[in-house]
Amino acid sequence: MGVKIHKDVIISINNVTKKYNKNLAIDNISLEIARGEIFGLVGPNGAGKSTLISMLATLIKPDKGEITINGYNVFSDTSAIRRMIGFVPQDIALYPALSGYDNLKFWGSLYGLKGNILKKRIDEALSIVAMEERARDKVQEYSGGMKRRINIAVALLHHPDILIMDEPTVGVDMISRHYIIDAIKNLRNNGRTIIYTSHDIEEMEMVCDRIAIMNSGKILKCNTISDLKKESGNKSLKDAVLDIILSGNTLPGSGSHHNTKDAEYNLSKL
Repeated sequence: MGVKIHKDVIISINNVTKKYNKNLAIDNISLEIARGEIFGLVGPNGAGKSTLISMLATLIKPDKGEITINGYNVFSDTSAIRRMIGFVPQDIALYPALSGYDNLKFWGSLYGLKGNILKKRIDEALSIVAMEERARDKVQEYSGGMKRRINIAVALLHHPDILIMDEPTVGVDMISRHYIIDAIKNLRNNGRTIIYTSHDIEEMEMVCDRIAIMNSGKILKCNTISDLKKESGNKSLKDAVLDIILSGNTLPGSGSHHNTKDAEYNLSKL
């Protein structure tokens, strides 16, 4: 059964399972994500978030099940999928000795962009992440937050329909966090679909339309922020998420009941 929506579906995940040796990283997950929403994945370390977004980004294959994006199968139509998605990894994927601008020029050329189109896309991406004034400085001179903003700009160069963001604000300063969150909201308002992971529950509440709460490779709950808080008796979102992880009740089609002691062990990492 899984998590169904009634809006225009852009991502469909059906009965997906992934193992690493004997470890079950993703356990029979089914999920739909609507076009134009910011969809959050939250859970402790080892919950399966990174594995799930790596499958969406075509980096690893599931052992069972199917994932489609805009009607294309993620693993039989890989080239088409990669043109549709922009992936912002948690690790900075930039050359420190080059300027931010030259990094964008390099990565843009790998997307097949050149000439005036490449220049226009670079200027546009720099504007979205508010890095125009520092674009010609070397990346090694940037703060951590500035590097993350250029990291996001790289993923925007080819105008993807979907942006997959793995903890894009981890370790950033207050100003960069503001610019990143503002950029994410503006991208959604312009029709982009965004998959967002973070350990910062307050941040998730600020940016996400819906969130899926994960643990031990399963989806325990998926709903809007307001409905999750209502269902918890109007607790804070953080308390509601913790209660759901500790109770360990999964949705139908989202895996079996998980070990509550494992959840307690991991809660310090949420």
